[in-house]
Amino acid sequence: MSVSQCSSCPEWNSMTSCAASGQMIEKATADGASTMFHRAQTSKPCPIGSKGLCCSVCGLGPCRVTEDDDNPVVGVCGATAATIAARNFARMVAAGTAAHSDHGREIVELFIAVAKGEAPGYEIKDVRKLHAVATEFGIDVTGKEKNAVALELGEKALGEFGKQHGELTFLSRAPAARQEKWRKLGIAPRGIDREVVELLHRTSVGVDQDYKSILMAASRTALADGWGGSMIATELQDIMFGTPVPVRSKVNLGVLKADQVNIIVHGHDPIIPESMVQAAREPEMLELAASVGATGINISGICCTANEILMRHGIPIAGNYVQQELAIATGAVEAMVVDVQCCLEALPEMSKCYHTEIFTTSDKARITGATHLEFEPGTAFETAKELLRRAIANFPNRGVVEIPSEVMDMVVGFSHETINYILGGHYRSSYRPLNDNIINGKIRGLVAVAGCNNPRQRTGAVHSALFRELIANDVLVLATGCAAITAAKEGLMRPEAAELAGAGLREVCEAVGIPPVLHCGSCVDNSRLLVAACGIQAEGGFGDDMAYVPAAGCAPEWMSEKAIAIGHYFVSSGVMVVFGNTWPTLGSDKVSDFLFREIEEYTDGHWVFEPDPLEMARILIERIDFGRSLHGYDKARERVLFDMDMRRELDV
Repeated sequence: MSVSQCSSCPEWNSMTSCAASGQMIEKATADGASTMFHRAQTSKPCPIGSKGLCCSVCGLGPCRVTEDDDNPVVGVCGATAATIAARNFARMVAAGTAAHSDHGREIVELFIAVAKGEAPGYEIKDVRKLHAVATEFGIDVTGKEKNAVALELGEKALGEFGKQHGELTFLSRAPAARQEKWRKLGIAPRGIDREVVELLHRTSVGVDQDYKSILMAASRTALADGWGGSMIATELQDIMFGTPVPVRSKVNLGVLKADQVNIIVHGHDPIIPESMVQAAREPEMLELAASVGATGINISGICCTANEILMRHGIPIAGNYVQQELAIATGAVEAMVVDVQCCLEALPEMSKCYHTEIFTTSDKARITGATHLEFEPGTAFETAKELLRRAIANFPNRGVVEIPSEVMDMVVGFSHETINYILGGHYRSSYRPLNDNIINGKIRGLVAVAGCNNPRQRTGAVHSALFRELIANDVLVLATGCAAITAAKEGLMRPEAAELAGAGLREVCEAVGIPPVLHCGSCVDNSRLLVAACGIQAEGGFGDDMAYVPAAGCAPEWMSEKAIAIGHYFVSSGVMVVFGNTWPTLGSDKVSDFLFREIEEYTDGHWVFEPDPLEMARILIERIDFGRSLHGYDKARERVLFDMDMRRELDV
C-alpha cells in the first residue's frame, strides 16, 4: 500500500497515546513506508465477518446469514446464525489453544533434549521447581540426579498432548469443587491435541449444530490451553531458564542505541533469544562489533519474546505488538529475529525502506522476503552467533537514524513463586498477607489485564485509562503480554506509581515495595494467574472455589485468537472476563446472550463486551464488590484484639 493513499488520514498521534510511536509513524509516513497504522485507516473490518455471520467451512458457501426474527437468513446447509456464530467463536478458541499448546510442545521437546544432554548451552536451572512439578506428575525424585528427573517429567508432559482418556494432570491444581464442576459439565479436558481436533471436527459442516453444545465444547478446549499447554510451557520454561524474580529494566523505543548494533527479538518463543543473550556477551562477538565501529551489542525485545527475556535477564523492551514496524522505522535496527506468533507478514516489505534484515527461525513460521535460519536444539548457540554476525555486518549499512527519546523504568518478574516469597520468604511463603489485605479492604480485589494492542483504537490510551481507574480504586492489577508492556510504558510498573493508587493499595505497595500493576509474564503465563487464584482460594477466606475470589479479567485491545482462548479458559474457570475493541458474536443475540449471561449458570464465569475503558473499570469493580459481598467483606467489621489464649489457638 502506498502511504500517499492515506493523505486524508488524521494526525498519526491521534492513533496512539505513545509519543515515541507517534514520532515513528510520522517518520515512516515521510519515508514512504507503510505500517499497520496506515493500513488500519484504509482497510476497514468486514461488517459481516466481524459479527460472526459469515460461514466458510465448506464449498456450499461462503454463506452470509442473519438472525432477524421476522426474516432470518440461513446457510445453504440450513445452518442458523447462532450455529455459525458459535462455530466461528469455537474455531477461534481452537486456533488460540493450538498456538499456545504448540509453543508448549516445542518447550517440552527442548526440555527432553536438555535432560538427555543433547542441547548444549541450555540447562535445568530451577531444581526446586523441577522437584515440585515432577512430584505433581507422580515422579519419585528421591536420590535422583536433576537431569534424570527432568527426563521423566519431560516425557510425562509430552504425553499430556496426545492423551486420549482421563484428565490433564494440572487440573488437580484447581480447587476440588471446581474440578467436580468440570466433570459434571463434561468439560474436563483429556488430551490437549484431542480437544483441539475434536472441536474442529464438531464445527465442521454437518456435525454439531447446537450452539450451546458447541460453546461448552469450546470451554473444554480452552481449559486444555490454560490448564494444559500454556501451563506446561510456563512451568518448564521456568525450570529450564529460571523462575522470574523482580528485576529492573527499561521500556520503549528509546532503549535502542545509536552507537551499538541493535538486534530485536520478536515473537513468543524464548528458546533462540536465550542463546542470543548468552552469545552477545562472548568476547568474540563484542570484538567483532567493535571492528565495525560499534561500541557494543544491544539486544531488545518486541511482544512476548520480549517479556520472556525481560523477566529472566532484565533485557529491555523496545515495544509491544503495534511497535514492531516502528522500531524498524528508527533506522537503527540491524536485525529483527522472529520466531512464532504476532509477527507481521509486512515486516520484510517495511525493511525495504531501511537496512534492517528480517530473520525467521521456525520452520512453521516462514515469511516471504525474510532470511530463514532454522533453529535446532543441538546447534542453537551456533545459530545465535550466526545471527549476531549478520547483524554486526549490517551495522555499516545504516542510513538516517532517528531514535525517540522516550524510555521508562520498570520493575518486573512477579511470578506466583516470587509473590509467595515476597510475602513470607522460603520457609513461610504464603498468600496470607495478600488475603488479609483483601479481607480488610486495603486491596479491593484483583484484575488480570491480558491481551494485545490494536491500531483500530487510539492504542495505549484505552489501557492507560483502565489501569489508572482500577488502581485508584484500590484494585491490584496483574498484567501479562502486550498489555503489560503498555502499563510499563505508562510508568505504572515502577514502585513510585503507588502514589497513583487509592490509599489502601498504596499502603500495601509501599510496605512491600511493589508497583500497583504487576508484570506477570507473557501470554502463555496467564496460566500463572490461574495458579495464583487457586493459591489465594486455598489460603482461606474465599469459599471452596476460585470463582469466589474477588477477581476478574479483561483484554481491552485484544486482536488475536489466543486472547479469545485465554478469556474463555478464565470464564470456564469461574471468572468474569471483559473484552473491549470488538466482539466476534454480536451478529447472534442467542450466542451472545449465552456467553454474556447464561454460561454463568454452568461455569460461574461469563463474558462482557465493553469498549469504553472507564465503563469497563466500573464493571470490573462491580464484579469485585459482588465477590466481596459473598463473604461479608463489604461491611465494616469490629476490630478484634487477640488475647494470649486466642493467639495460642492460631495455626501458624
